[in-house]
Amino acid sequence: MIKKILILQFTIFTLILNGQTITNQAADPATYLNDLKVEMQKEWPKNRTINLVFHGHSVPAGYFKTPQVNTISAYPNQVLRKLKETYPFAVVNVIVTAIGGENSINGAERFERDVLIHKPDLLLIDYSLNDRGPGLEKAYAAWDQMIKKAKSLGIKIILLTPSPDQSVNYTDPENLIKKHTEQVRRLAAENQVGLADSYKAFEFLYPDKEHLSKYMSQVNHPNEAGHELIANEIMKWLK
Repeated sequence: MIKKILILQFTIFTLILNGQTITNQAADPATYLNDLKVEMQKEWPKNRTINLVFHGHSVPAGYFKTPQVNTISAYPNQVLRKLKETYPFAVVNVIVTAIGGENSINGAERFERDVLIHKPDLLLIDYSLNDRGPGLEKAYAAWDQMIKKAKSLGIKIILLTPSPDQSVNYTDPENLIKKHTEQVRRLAAENQVGLADSYKAFEFLYPDKEHLSKYMSQVNHPNEAGHELIANEIMKWLK
């Protein structure tokens, strides 16, 4: 018999199997990307091109108030700007394979063709807002498939929990966004990869929808200030 206990506030996953306890947790931000950080500190001619691939839906794709796409202010390029402040000698490519309106099932179907072809040094996955459609079980399978394919190739991974949707009742502890957040935390722990917790980054805004709206360009898309909260979560892994 297998019993799974999730202690999500610490991003820990405990598996009790045949009386033996095995504890998994998300990767350690202090050490997980050490090799990548060393590479980004190298100067020419010893440096090389670093590929960061952002895979997901409309938020990493840069949609603000639809149909406007503000690529430069979206969090992938905010991360690039912050990286260049920290690593001035690094050659960094930000590659966005995100598609507006897509969920993780579609993203998994095109994963090898559109994502792995770029040979990412770091892969970031952000699909949970749109995964409310297909549901938790199908989303779990799609995320797990992508994670395991990337890990088999030695690719480092950061999973993102969902950014806000202003139509959600955040006072309800059973809200669907929270459930997808918990699932992404679980996937990070099970696979021992990185976690950028966007849900937690916005948590101080949830009790006041008027305050939250100041970080949003429309109901489900952050504005530049909102994208910066996400970029700051990612940068915790790269400083």
